[in-house]
Amino acid sequence: MAGEVKKRVLSGIQPSGNLTIGNYLGALQQWVAEQDVYDCYFCVVDLHALTVPQDPAALRQKTREVAALYLAAGIDPDRSAVFIQSHVPAHTELSWLLTCLAPLGWLYRMTQFKDKSAKQQQDSVGAGLLNYPVLMAADILLYQAAAVPVGDDQRQHLEFTRDIAQRFNYQYGDTFTIPEAMIPKEGARIMGLDNPLGKMSKSEASEYHAVYLLDPPDVARKKIMRATTDSNRDIRFSSEPERAGVNNLLTIYQALTGQSREAIEASFESARGYGDLKKTVADAVVDRLTPLQARYAELMGESGYLDEILAEGAARAQAVADVTLATARERVGLLPAFAPVKG
Repeated sequence: MAGEVKKRVLSGIQPSGNLTIGNYLGALQQWVAEQDVYDCYFCVVDLHALTVPQDPAALRQKTREVAALYLAAGIDPDRSAVFIQSHVPAHTELSWLLTCLAPLGWLYRMTQFKDKSAKQQQDSVGAGLLNYPVLMAADILLYQAAAVPVGDDQRQHLEFTRDIAQRFNYQYGDTFTIPEAMIPKEGARIMGLDNPLGKMSKSEASEYHAVYLLDPPDVARKKIMRATTDSNRDIRFSSEPERAGVNNLLTIYQALTGQSREAIEASFESARGYGDLKKTVADAVVDRLTPLQARYAELMGESGYLDEILAEGAARAQAVADVTLATARERVGLLPAFAPVKG
């Protein structure tokens, strides 16, 4: 309908580790499709990466890398705002306002905090790790996002965002849109190639755990051909734990091709074994990554262009975020900044 206002979507990825085919299928591919339907804001969440120690030079390089991969994957800066989280100061200010409203009990119950803090000494756990969900909530609520593309593992964080928004709205009056989760039907949770019972991670050290978006074709093929499967021969989707490896490969193939499960299983009825499955999946992955990598190389070779896109995206994002922040500041009782006296 002409003149209809599009609902807004916000999402982002941390610039730590190497982006994987799981990040592409579970996030980037979906984001590209959303541009035709929603008013999209996609940020590189560099502040979130600081919850664990980072090498400063590496963080700067990875931040640019992730931004370029957004564009190479098909994010169109003419239709979507692409920006760096830390370039919009409103994120940290709103995060503090929400921190003062967030009960500690809510934060201590977050599964990600419990899992990560359990791996560290008690006195070495940073407050940033505990407050991670608050900053994520600020990211979302600043843009009055109606929907947030998230994986299954981020559902709890989105529920926290909804809870803190409702708490703020109840205490100070309607201020924030209550966001809904947007989870793709296929490819939402790609598992590790070496351990298909655990989600594919961009920070896993194992050489054969994941296909990275910047892996050369021969490396990508080798990783898929080494993927864990089982001793059966039939190629079909299955929720049985012992079939997790084959199911993961089929899930990757389905997310890349868009075919139905029935059509995919029928196409592999005459396969001679898992070798045929792995070769077919490897071909599909390489076919998708080849043009993405070519575009990425172009973008990284034109740093001025990338910087311009990020500056324009930050300006567009700040224009929206500052309006929300000003309302939140007024609602909690903060004085507006005074204009300098001329004379």
